[in-house]
Amino acid sequence: MSVLVVGASAAGLTTVEALRRKGYREPITVLGAEWHPPYDRPPLSKQFLCGDWDEARTRLRPDAMLSALDADFVLGDPAVALDVEQRVVRTAADRALTADAVVIATGLTPRRLPGPELEGVHVLRTLDDAAALRKDLLVADRVVVVGDGVLGAEIAATARKLGRQVTLAGPQTFLLESQLGPVVGALLGELHRAEGVDLRLGTAVTGLTGLTGLTGLTGVDGRVRGVQLADGEVLPADVVVVALGAAPATEWLEGSGLRLDNGVVCDAQCRAADGIYAAGDVARWQHEDSLVRLENRTNATEQALCVAANILGDEQPYRPIPYFWTDQFTVKLQVHGRPTADAEVTVAEGNISDGRFVAHYRRGDRLVAVLGWNMPKQTRLHREHLV
Repeated sequence: MSVLVVGASAAGLTTVEALRRKGYREPITVLGAEWHPPYDRPPLSKQFLCGDWDEARTRLRPDAMLSALDADFVLGDPAVALDVEQRVVRTAADRALTADAVVIATGLTPRRLPGPELEGVHVLRTLDDAAALRKDLLVADRVVVVGDGVLGAEIAATARKLGRQVTLAGPQTFLLESQLGPVVGALLGELHRAEGVDLRLGTAVTGLTGLTGLTGLTGVDGRVRGVQLADGEVLPADVVVVALGAAPATEWLEGSGLRLDNGVVCDAQCRAADGIYAAGDVARWQHEDSLVRLENRTNATEQALCVAANILGDEQPYRPIPYFWTDQFTVKLQVHGRPTADAEVTVAEGNISDGRFVAHYRRGDRLVAVLGWNMPKQTRLHREHLV
């Protein structure tokens, strides 16, 4: 039996490693859209973007460890089609790769603002995206981040660390409100304002403005000059980062016969069809009585472990306790479970005024999430209440 993993990031690499640890010695091929060997994405908006890490440090494994996996890494050639019945993946370079089991781990595609492309406008998903953004940040004065979620907040914090003037705009009343609710969102807003970020929340962005005919960083023909808000205000900008979320990278699967609905729809074992599995950000699987899709680094790894076990016949349902973290300025947030904006939030340990606390999220009489603010050890202990 052979295995083809489509996607060479955390979920894809973990699938390969798990198969080998379990004693699988048959052929494995890993198909990656980028030329880079597998690297870690969370540092791109923080350590790599601010210059603390170089490209080599973002690598998930050194060359020797990748070589020891005895897998064929086919990089720089994105998948363009899948024949589900024959389990054949066709690539942009007209390769036809066949396997007995196919794992879809193609991740996400970042959303962009509509309109013409302007220089100085960035998204952040890949290592190349991060390198291009860092190059612009080093010579810019005014940065506007469009997006009030985790990625937008992290980029804003990093840009401030680099000494830029930073404005963050988004439609929510509070930072990360849809994910963490108004209580924690308000605290994050206070943190960012104290560090010098100009928050323009509660107003949607309608587009970008450019300027032609001038020279220099802030006026090159076709370069971004500002961000237009719904209330008519224009925020001046030398660099704009669009962090409005991302969509599952499933375009290449259109017409394959797989069910595509906000991701690759799978059963409880992460199986999308006979011999076809999905893992990571792209996978939407049956969890209890609903379909769930998670976008975080921990899920990519844990789901890949489950997929590897099921390829080898375990028939193991995937039942995670979701976990993500974010580092912003002096704060490390760790979240276990599935918080909702309308959940009741209470402080279970520590004190908000001291900048160290653990909060519980409840819906009715059910604990649904635990959040730690600069209390990593205690947060892990409170996680046990979710098990």
